[in-house]
Amino acid sequence: MPATTTLLSRAGGQLSSRGSIALRGSLSASRCLDFTARRTPALSALARYYASKSFPPHTVVSMPALSPTMTSGNIGTWQKKVGDSIAPGDVLVEIETDKAQMDFEFQEEGVIAKLLKESGEKDVAVGSPIAVMVEEGEDVSAFESFSVEDAGGDKASPTPSKEGDASESSEPPSSSSGTAPPAKETAGPEAQESESSGARLETSLQRQPTASPAVKKIALEKGIALSSIKGSGPGGKITKEDIEKAKPASAAPPTAGATTGAASFEDTPATSMRKVIANRLSQSWQQNPHYFVASSISVSKLLKLREALNASADGAYKLSVNDFLVKAIAVAARKVPAANSSWREEGGQVLIRQNNVVDVSVAVATPVGLMTPIVKNVGALGLQSVSATIKDLGKRARDGKLKPEEYQGGTITISNMGMNSAVERFTAVINPPQATIVAIGTTKKVAVPGEPTEDGTPSVEWDDQIVMTGSFDHKVVDGAVGGDFMRELKKVIENPLELLL
Repeated sequence: MPATTTLLSRAGGQLSSRGSIALRGSLSASRCLDFTARRTPALSALARYYASKSFPPHTVVSMPALSPTMTSGNIGTWQKKVGDSIAPGDVLVEIETDKAQMDFEFQEEGVIAKLLKESGEKDVAVGSPIAVMVEEGEDVSAFESFSVEDAGGDKASPTPSKEGDASESSEPPSSSSGTAPPAKETAGPEAQESESSGARLETSLQRQPTASPAVKKIALEKGIALSSIKGSGPGGKITKEDIEKAKPASAAPPTAGATTGAASFEDTPATSMRKVIANRLSQSWQQNPHYFVASSISVSKLLKLREALNASADGAYKLSVNDFLVKAIAVAARKVPAANSSWREEGGQVLIRQNNVVDVSVAVATPVGLMTPIVKNVGALGLQSVSATIKDLGKRARDGKLKPEEYQGGTITISNMGMNSAVERFTAVINPPQATIVAIGTTKKVAVPGEPTEDGTPSVEWDDQIVMTGSFDHKVVDGAVGGDFMRELKKVIENPLELLL
């Protein structure tokens, strides 16, 4: 039997006995072609790889798609090196996606024969080969000369679509929205014919003012531009006296404390996630007509209830103010469902989708950018469950461990900066296609009228208050409806026992 036939037979037998590599329910490593569906194309692909050079049977591991919108990723730290064994569930490499830093958990066993991409390599297209794996017992040293070209070459990275990218968004907005800014048609610059003076053409050196080297040196020391001086010497030549009479150009004084030679700025390449955030927020601001409604809300009763519940918890839980606010937003959204809606354009129809379940997206600051993990069906959860869910989602968001379904699909968003005592109030950009986001400022002591004394003298009491600002999409939520939502939110927060109803 010819050697090529023997090799293909061995490869076919191994391919038929091995499954596909999956990561969290999706295909994340490629074996040249989809051999599980059709045997013949798979064998022809293997033959193509083995034709140029003779390599033992192997598996090419390619860049996985770790999110629905991922087209390329950055290689982080390799957790395995050449010669290491790998088992199902082991982390092969950290990959930075357009969403977060995630671990690529391998789902087959074998030995790493070659790493085709270095740690830190940027913008590796999905499907491009990144490593080579062989069976236990195979000769790893045979792959020292193995290259990306031997694995079929890098894949071309497709132009990323602005539709569907959502690092902090629940769902991608439709770019066909009637409120989207119209595409600008930029006309090319018109050619203009220069006017001729009729004079003889001169070189750039001929156009320079005439001056001796000594005069040029004096002008340089005094900071005087020769082009600004009209020479008084023969043939318009600039003399030393012309330099002495000229006034040097005014220069800005050096900045105090500036270090000579030190760089005045530092450029940091934008991460994939930061690019997505910038794109999505720009789209939201341009396509959604924002309006804002602010309300000062007393949280004195809420703080007392929180203190009492935590004191009786015996360490089982520790409720935060944010836990109460998430629950309060869900209650208000059920009473004013228009705020829990979204603008849709599907199949040529424009519609407003009103959600019957309140899924609250909670804005979380992470080392790589803003994420909005979702507390689903808040109305059916108690405060303890809400608190535990937020803590778990927040930790995994900061660690880059969230699954796509855990940050895509919310119906309303809360952004809380109350932990920063300098932030009294702020406004937030809507998280499309949602129609409402609530921004929370810090707690402040505010003087309010108290009960009059026995002799009728007015008194003053101190009240704990926060300023909440709702941002609403005017396409979906009218001004009066936004006011109704803020009224219901204020009511339930100032009477927190209603959260138990």
